[in-house]
Amino acid sequence: MSGGRGEIVYLISRCMEKYRQESGQELVANTNKKNYEPLAMLLSDISNRLPETTDTLQHIPYTPDAKKEKTEYPFRKYDITGGQIRDAFMGLVGNPRPFLLDACYIYLYGKGRLGFDQHPTDQELVEKRSVEAGARQDMLSVFQENELLKEQLQELTKTPSPTPQKSFQLLLMVLLLLPALILGFLYWKQSNQLKRYQQQMSLIPYDPAPAEADSLEGIWICYTGSPQARKSDPERYHKYVANLMQFKREPEGHYLVERFGASFNHSGYAQFESKGVVSIHTHLKSNDASIVSPRHSLLSFTHAVDQPYLNVISASWNFDAGPMNQIIGIREVYQKLGTGGRLEEIYNSLENAQCKCKIIRWHKPDGSKQSWYLKNSNLDSLHNAPLSELLNEKSILLKDPDSSTVPIALPHLQH
Repeated sequence: MSGGRGEIVYLISRCMEKYRQESGQELVANTNKKNYEPLAMLLSDISNRLPETTDTLQHIPYTPDAKKEKTEYPFRKYDITGGQIRDAFMGLVGNPRPFLLDACYIYLYGKGRLGFDQHPTDQELVEKRSVEAGARQDMLSVFQENELLKEQLQELTKTPSPTPQKSFQLLLMVLLLLPALILGFLYWKQSNQLKRYQQQMSLIPYDPAPAEADSLEGIWICYTGSPQARKSDPERYHKYVANLMQFKREPEGHYLVERFGASFNHSGYAQFESKGVVSIHTHLKSNDASIVSPRHSLLSFTHAVDQPYLNVISASWNFDAGPMNQIIGIREVYQKLGTGGRLEEIYNSLENAQCKCKIIRWHKPDGSKQSWYLKNSNLDSLHNAPLSELLNEKSILLKDPDSSTVPIALPHLQH
């Protein structure tokens, strides 16, 4: 369902007149959106029932609002605000929301737009819609309309003694131009604010070449020895865990990061700070916007040519229980696995029960799949001497020195 500018202006004006007759309250038609809120709340009572009245009130179907019972006006899915009513009445809305149209039709005619089309009861509205449909293809752009209004405004200001009709036209054009000027100012202010943040906080300070940008994007495996710092685990010594990570580059230049661990998942972002140097900022993934256990890492693409690993220094946590969750410094080892596809966490499968671990599956671009079984394991089970040397107990730095984290004498630490 698609309505036009003239149709919604006519409907809103009729709704305002009907509201005045029924309530005895005059709605002041100016740029203050608060003046339109009584009508907006009345129409919202209609629009929020639309998912239940498709057949009885003859309108297009609407999907239910799952959060309707948990939120209040004006934050429900089909709420109509005073600002929307104001913009529609002033002709600033070229493609009004379907539920706003249906709410107006139901308030005025007792049926939705589809029902009105089957049995029209307002000839003036029918004619207005017909004229608008025929002229729609020749409509000016918003920019052209603003330019035309400016020219007309200049001509009117040259007239020494404007007639009452021209005075009304002048007032109407000022009211139409004012929101556009306000929106333009707000956009300019927001754009300047973003530029200031980028300069002050060095956001995306370096633009890598395409090949360098591609070197980070993709699927990585990260080995970390953080389980060795968990005091709640008496068998923590000489342990490691593998994490799966995905780096996805955004148009603005930064990367979105998803990190799947054996116990926790992380999300965040990364950016190139300079050639070959990347900062990675992640935190525990949650359902709200709170930042819990933030992790900051520095990755350098400089590494030994005979090793596939990149050594990364991280300010992280041991992710222990309660007050034992301590900040640590740690060396982590990254290895790129490939590019493209997506990572999926497997839940409640027979494989989960058998391995007592988290299963992450990589769906590759060619349609094949590869799975990893993530859990805390002993370093010796890696059978990889270079990797074990990078992840042993000497790779952890505690925020507060504590000799109890590393055993006094372990064979692999003696030389």
